[in-house]
Amino acid sequence: MSFRKIALILAIGFIFLAFIISVFTNKDVVKPKSMSIEKPDAGINADRSENELQKQFEKAAEQLNARQYDDALKTLHRVLELAPDMPEAHANMGYTLLGMERYEIARDYFQSAIDLNGYQSNAYWGLAVAYEKLDDLPAAMGAMRSYIHLAVPDDPYVRRARSALWEWETTLARGPLPKTEQEWLDKNQKLWIERNSATVDSAEQPETEIILSPIK
Repeated sequence: MSFRKIALILAIGFIFLAFIISVFTNKDVVKPKSMSIEKPDAGINADRSENELQKQFEKAAEQLNARQYDDALKTLHRVLELAPDMPEAHANMGYTLLGMERYEIARDYFQSAIDLNGYQSNAYWGLAVAYEKLDDLPAAMGAMRSYIHLAVPDDPYVRRARSALWEWETTLARGPLPKTEQEWLDKNQKLWIERNSATVDSAEQPETEIILSPIK
């Protein structure tokens, strides 16, 4: 084989080799992307939880207003799973348990609401009622005074709070009344409250009222 032929073969080989190298080192060549597992968006999950919290809280308030205490209890348990440190939920749980006549546990929930937020005024009202049901009038008076102290101007419940304080002070001063007399007083006090309520002249009046906590 002549020298010219050998040189031609080598030149062709170098050209082919250069082509192969350029293909595998060219930056414009599209390489497969590395596979990765997409993580869920934390922001989306947070929004979903907050939406559920809002819905569950409002649902519990509706159930409580309708005196559906067993249903409200279950719903509020879910609320507290989502937001264990929400004082409004603790207060509303206390009112639910008051309706179920579970006064000791209700007292504890009202107290936990106050521990979480010392300005949770409706928790003081509920705490006062719970203490009254537990025959601890001095503690009831202390809680009700706190409610009055925290009440906003023109609060329609302040008049009732002062009336309750007067009744409890009178009871402590003279001792408990006979059963029949106490029943008569309770009946007539209820009539007085209904006739002198802040909504007595409104077009629509609720049959009963509970100072629920609005979600914040």
